[in-house]
Amino acid sequence: MAVSPSLDIEKNTGDYAHLTNTAIRSFGWEGITVTVKDRETKQPKDILSDVNGIVKAGELLALMGPSGSGKTTLLNVLAHREATSSATVQQSLYINGNKTSLKDFRKISSYVEQEDALVGSLTVRETLYFAAQLSLPSSVNKVERIARIDALIAAFGLQGQSGSLIGTPIRKGLSGGQKRRVSVAAQLITSPKILFLDEPTSGLDSAASYEVVSFVRNIAKKHNLLVIASIHQPSTTTFELFDKLLLLSRGRTAYNGPVAGVQEYFDSMGYKMPMYMNPAEFVIELVNTDFARDQGKATQQLENIQTYWGKSEHSMSIIREIENAVSGSPSTNLEDDNGSANKLLLPFTLIHRSFIKSYRDVVAYGIRIAMYMGLAVMMGTVWLRLGTGQENINAFTNAIFFGGAFMSFMAVAYIPAFLEDRQLYVKERANGLYGPTSFIVSNFIIGLPYLFIISLLFSIIAYWLSNFRPTAEGFWIWVMWLFLDLVAAEALVVFLSSLMPIFVIALAATAFANGLWMSVDGFMVGPKQLNVFWRYVFHYIDYQGFVFRGMMINEFGSRTYDCDSSCHCMYITELAPQCKIDGKGVLETYGFDNNGQGKYIAYMLLIILGYRILGWVVLYLRRR
Repeated sequence: MAVSPSLDIEKNTGDYAHLTNTAIRSFGWEGITVTVKDRETKQPKDILSDVNGIVKAGELLALMGPSGSGKTTLLNVLAHREATSSATVQQSLYINGNKTSLKDFRKISSYVEQEDALVGSLTVRETLYFAAQLSLPSSVNKVERIARIDALIAAFGLQGQSGSLIGTPIRKGLSGGQKRRVSVAAQLITSPKILFLDEPTSGLDSAASYEVVSFVRNIAKKHNLLVIASIHQPSTTTFELFDKLLLLSRGRTAYNGPVAGVQEYFDSMGYKMPMYMNPAEFVIELVNTDFARDQGKATQQLENIQTYWGKSEHSMSIIREIENAVSGSPSTNLEDDNGSANKLLLPFTLIHRSFIKSYRDVVAYGIRIAMYMGLAVMMGTVWLRLGTGQENINAFTNAIFFGGAFMSFMAVAYIPAFLEDRQLYVKERANGLYGPTSFIVSNFIIGLPYLFIISLLFSIIAYWLSNFRPTAEGFWIWVMWLFLDLVAAEALVVFLSSLMPIFVIALAATAFANGLWMSVDGFMVGPKQLNVFWRYVFHYIDYQGFVFRGMMINEFGSRTYDCDSSCHCMYITELAPQCKIDGKGVLETYGFDNNGQGKYIAYMLLIILGYRILGWVVLYLRRR
């Protein structure tokens, strides 16, 4: 495999080479124990127990073990992230022998998630550009940012793919290995000194796995980057790229030392590794009790291995090394003299990124526009050219309900796009780039022009085909109500999808909510006849109800209809002597105030704001 070009960040970015003023020589941890309540016994249970370790600059440490051994939990603890929900954590973490705060630690570290949370409709260069915009301090000028991006693209061998899209379900993009390299490169944009990788080879074949780890190793050795990666059963060649191995099983250490010394160590215990066997597979099988035929024997073997480790000279030497680093290290200054990313500009950066995604990714809004246009044609041709005779009053009312309610219902099509955005937000928030306020604000703003375009295009087709009040004023008021309807529906999707970020569950919850709003909006049962519970609990907060009211007033508030040929009128109004029906008579049967448009608009704005605030609260409280 060809050696990648060096990541010469210091050469390409002038004086701004790193975020910190102090070189990171070592990262150590001592006595890490994570305790949760057992679901069956309800008693405390250790999922990590007294784990120690130390890694030095330029080294790669592999965290390995069977499924459920505690690899990801340990990685999260080391990265100053939440270990697991409702867990009690005991930990001592040291940078150059000194304890650090979360704020300081984030200045020198980056975390690459197991899943590639990338925007598929961005190119490689754009992905790194936005990573730089979101994470680099404002003191780094445009020339320096471009130089850093170019250096990363070269270092990870992505020159040929720099203008290629990451890839979406509809448009093919990068390979799995290339996507993983982009994920790592995006986290290296700030020149971190510690890099955490959660299963960096997950889903990759052996060649792609070697490729990714090899690129990371080259950069780590070149720039004294300290790398800690959880990894599951790598190939022999990939395993040998790591300097150290920390082997876990059932939350306890089975081995912690050089990769090159694995075979000799287990040989000394009497566990001979067969010739030509992958060392990674060998050690995993030794400590894995999940599939053993004789559970008692396998458990006893694991306890022997872990007890042997606890009493071994290797274990003692790690503790001494940590203690020496703590006792012999002067205080480490991790203060950042270069400031931080401009928080006020973060929403604009997110809007810019979302705008590119929205017009390139047909799933985000393109399919929704096509769906709404199809609905407009269907509605316009079903309620085609309704006349002004009284026999069409119910048809107009039905069309108003259908237009508002089903436009709102079809907002469920936005759920997949939002969940993708949310996944990226979760990753970037965990890395300290921005919080829920920037995300909610940018998400709200980027949707407005598209929702207005949808409202306008739908209305141009459906409004005139159905022969609603044929005036410019009537048309634009209809567009306004439809726009507010879609904005509220999208705010509801954001709230429910944030609360239940699983597609099927979010879809079901949103569909149920829309069904509820349809039932109590005043069309199925008039507000005066509606059961008091549904009326006072749900009707007055039903945004579809206010849309229905507004559209009804727009249609019937200033229009007249003809009675039948015998001058029998369905609604008796002051125009009855003229064989006419004043549309206000229709509104009176529903109890709608003809002068209440402004009030209803205010209620709609409050409902939209309420949903957005609820979405913000959910995102603020949920870390994952």
